[in-house]
Amino acid sequence: MTSLAAHLTWLEHNETYTSACGRSIKVYRFNHNAMDSSIMSDWARHFRNHYCNDQELRYLKNPTKTKSEYLITEKFPGESIAPGPSIRAGDFAEILIADYLQYIRNYAVPRTRYDRKIIANESIKGSDVIAFKKTPNVISENDELLIFEVKAKVTEKTKVNVLQNAIDDSVKDEVRIAESLNAMRQRLFDRRDYDGVDLIERFQREPDFPCKRKYGAAAVYTSSSLHESVVSASHAGNHPGADSLELLIVSGAELMSLIHELYRRAADEA
Repeated sequence: MTSLAAHLTWLEHNETYTSACGRSIKVYRFNHNAMDSSIMSDWARHFRNHYCNDQELRYLKNPTKTKSEYLITEKFPGESIAPGPSIRAGDFAEILIADYLQYIRNYAVPRTRYDRKIIANESIKGSDVIAFKKTPNVISENDELLIFEVKAKVTEKTKVNVLQNAIDDSVKDEVRIAESLNAMRQRLFDRRDYDGVDLIERFQREPDFPCKRKYGAAAVYTSSSLHESVVSASHAGNHPGADSLELLIVSGAELMSLIHELYRRAADEA
């Protein structure tokens, strides 16, 4: 595992719940250690580059501000004034699930979602995380498109079933995936990532060249707000892709403090 994904060594499969409709819910524990400066710095660099590539930062930043000031005031969601903290939590959750799919599950997960945000304290429209598996050099019916909806609940001691929210919103991916793939392809073209463009093009050809399309719903919880009885009440029977729907939970202690520390390092170490 690369240094960019060393933080995933903190992720361990803890247990499995069962939903109200009989589906397995994988539960992972995120045993993070914000005192591990080496891992946190590598993670912060990886995290920062989702919003602004380090090589581009000096050219894109407001010339009256330092790199850190620019990131804090114009790129990153706000730390204290709503809706900044909730946007931070949502972005953190989406990037964590993207990392899990890429570095643990071996999917290709292009990172195009955050780097051209116009308003820092707004969520990006479209599918949250899109991942691919493709047979090299051919188009195959075994190629796989995986679309994950991700929700976060990182406030302490609440009882909210955000996994159900993720399932319900995942239904929308059936109609917005074409727009999301188009947006991803445009950003990859802007970067001159032609291999990435070719990858997306294969899955835009799905009507003529079928592939495996799968869905996922993930909830990222702070530990004090994860209650098995609440999330196990989740039901996915109305999802159009219910037969291929994956349910996932990640929980960790005091996640909001971790998120703020990650954003602080990402800015200060730019």
